[in-house]
Amino acid sequence: MKAISARGTSSLNLGAEVIAADNSGAKIVKIVSVKKSKAKKGKQVSAKIADWVKVSVRKGVPDMKGKVFDAVVIRQKKPFRRLSGERIAFEDNAIAILKDEKGNPKGTQIKGPIAREVQERWAQVAKIASVVY
Repeated sequence: MKAISARGTSSLNLGAEVIAADNSGAKIVKIVSVKKSKAKKGKQVSAKIADWVKVSVRKGVPDMKGKVFDAVVIRQKKPFRRLSGERIAFEDNAIAILKDEKGNPKGTQIKGPIAREVQERWAQVAKIASVVY
């Protein structure tokens, strides 16, 4: 996975319920695991901006409910620091569901803004976003 140009602050614990900001059919999802992450022994991993996570659909289209998908964190409430010194925080925590492991999104559009760090790591997801901050 490509590095991002920010000091990401981990803020989304396992079990956190977040909004699915794309039009894939899911509304609210629960974070099950964080892919390609490392933590100290005995410490639980947590997700930050532009991380690859596994999610379970809690609310949405009935045939998607309970299914597990890969996703990308596109917004987080907790402020994170960019290398320019500015701090970025969004109004909510949100993810975009992926259709395959190459990073292609399941939906065709994303509601709301996404972080620039997501564009660096997941170019296909950024293409369907309306605004990049």
